[in-house]
Amino acid sequence: MTVVRINAIEVPEGLGATLEERFAARLHAVDQAPGFRGFEMLRPTGEAEKRHFIVTHWATAEDFDNWVNSADFAKGHGHADGAGGAAGGHPGGHPGGHPGGAVGGHPGAGPVATGSAVLEFEVVLESKPT
Repeated sequence: MTVVRINAIEVPEGLGATLEERFAARLHAVDQAPGFRGFEMLRPTGEAEKRHFIVTHWATAEDFDNWVNSADFAKGHGHADGAGGAAGGHPGGHPGGHPGGAVGGHPGAGPVATGSAVLEFEVVLESKPT
């Protein structure tokens, strides 16, 4: 079974590219995490949707939890103490402006999002072209 975790990140007008640049800079940082199966970043294209979705696939929920509580996750999400947390609606304590760090809306300068929420799913059916 595969589990899916989606971080729905609320991004103010004009800051989507900054968020995308930050994720691109650390794109393969999670690749070697035990149980990691894949990643997609989805950019909103409709008028009604303003959130970016960070979609990750994992072998188990525990694998995801272990990643969120890892030093590698903390480093990529601006936690200087190397610890996670649970602020901002996303495991790991960051408010959605990750990866990166402090405050201001510029690369490496801080959060570029106003909030986030993690959605949790299990894959029950799947179809892929052969």
